Amino acid sequence: MTNWLRVFFVGGVIAYRGLFNWIRPAMYIPTMLGSPLFQLIFFTKLGQYAHAQSRDFYIVGNSVQVCAMSSVYGMTMSVANERQFGTLGPLLASPANRAAVFLGRGLPVLMNGLLVSVFTFAAGALFLGFRPGLASVPALAAIVLVTVTSCTGFGMLLGSVGLRAKDVFFAANLAYVLMLLFCGVNIPLDVLPGWMSLVGRCLPLTHGIAAAREVAAGAPLSQVAGLVWTEAGIAVAYAAAGFVFFRYLERASRRSAVLDAY
Repeated sequence: MTNWLRVFFVGGVIAYRGLFNWIRPAMYIPTMLGSPLFQLIFFTKLGQYAHAQSRDFYIVGNSVQVCAMSSVYGMTMSVANERQFGTLGPLLASPANRAAVFLGRGLPVLMNGLLVSVFTFAAGALFLGFRPGLASVPALAAIVLVTVTSCTGFGMLLGSVGLRAKDVFFAANLAYVLMLLFCGVNIPLDVLPGWMSLVGRCLPLTHGIAAAREVAAGAPLSQVAGLVWTEAGIAVAYAAAGFVFFRYLERASRRSAVLDAY
């Protein structure tokens, strides 16, 4: 168990530093903090101008959704870049527990996603007057944690696909934009066509955003427990699917070297 935890925590952090050592404050701040800030202000002011929804509807939706920038992109790169950088072979040759290796990649990504969402919520409070009740903050934090985990699980699946696909980063970009449209971030699900609403309910973010909006409006956590558990189930489903696909590709690579060519 000690070795498993060491691979999970230490291995995950070392891999993140190795794969993302090009990140510097000059790149991180405008990309991971500046972009969410302008997204928040743009959609909130646009919604207020159109008198479509309340200000908090957009603040909560976008503050939760921006975690996908780290969780989807970052997790996809954390897995798929092992192949691109030529480190996948030595990794698969190691005797380390595969679950610890795979899931450990998600921990730094998850923490980064939390940071981005917290920053965006703080920006909403500072610049746009977002004022949830103090009693709702712990519940809101718990919902954001579950939602970031769900997006990270989705990124794990995309990253596993990236071990075999030629250009998974296009898919990650497309997924991020579609989540912005399908998950009720700025448009209520009941306004969307039925098929879009159905797809949205199968994606990360949707149930977490709905729960966060109710809690920010004063509802207790127990009232949105069903939404939170659904979001947690989606997180487990995507992470499990990503791990199963990862193991399948590993076994296939031992027979036909399908992961060796890029």
